[in-house]
Amino acid sequence: MSSVPAVAAVTEYAAFAASLADAVRPLSLGWFRRRLAVDDKADESPVTIADREVETALREAIARRYPSHGIWGEEFGKQGVDAEFVWSVDPIDGTRSFITGHPLWGTLLALLHRGQPVVGVIDIPATGERWVGINDVAGGVREARFGGAPCATSPVTALADATVYATSPDIFDADEAVRFEQLTKAVNRRRFGGDCYAYGLLASGHIELVMEAGLQTYDYLAVAPVIEAAGGVITDWEGKPLTLESQGRVLAAANAELHAAALACIRTV
Repeated sequence: MSSVPAVAAVTEYAAFAASLADAVRPLSLGWFRRRLAVDDKADESPVTIADREVETALREAIARRYPSHGIWGEEFGKQGVDAEFVWSVDPIDGTRSFITGHPLWGTLLALLHRGQPVVGVIDIPATGERWVGINDVAGGVREARFGGAPCATSPVTALADATVYATSPDIFDADEAVRFEQLTKAVNRRRFGGDCYAYGLLASGHIELVMEAGLQTYDYLAVAPVIEAAGGVITDWEGKPLTLESQGRVLAAANAELHAAALACIRTV
């Protein structure tokens, strides 16, 4: 077995991931802005029939095409995650937005090779927007695209000129909130909302920072290749690479200089 996937294989995986997003868009949109029963999971996050139907369709399609690959999904858990290739699936990232009619929810797909995310898709069905990233460093393939065209992060390197996003102030515990406030005092402006959409905005150069906490693996694995391939940096709050074992505190920045400044800022608390 090769230590890295062939260039052609990674490109094929990315195309397949995009086709998956195409296939499930009608499913999620079919339930959007309809009255739905909403259940609360053990972690108090909401889930609907739309989440379950979309993930089921994704799992079935992956199993048909790549039966040897593992899958880790939000709604139905882990299957074969010790495989060389593992898919991370979040059928509806931003279920709270979905159930309240807000359009900036998305479907997140990632492919990991030996634990490293090499392909990521951020798909926004309600707006028809999509980011696809390939960040296979070992294989020498790195590209980020928005709507099929190359995209790149912002050149801003000073915190004082940057915009930071977080999904909600409610995602932070007391200590985390202090650190977030420290960062927002140093930047130009802060905004809330967007869930995975904020990472797409960062990849396209519209904002410079995203800081979040309490994320699950399927929340951040898909956005990592997109951000990195677009020229950005994404790690945990200690500056460590994101893995299956990360604790869900994520800091994404438009470039290495800005990321280093943001890390230094939140460490001073």
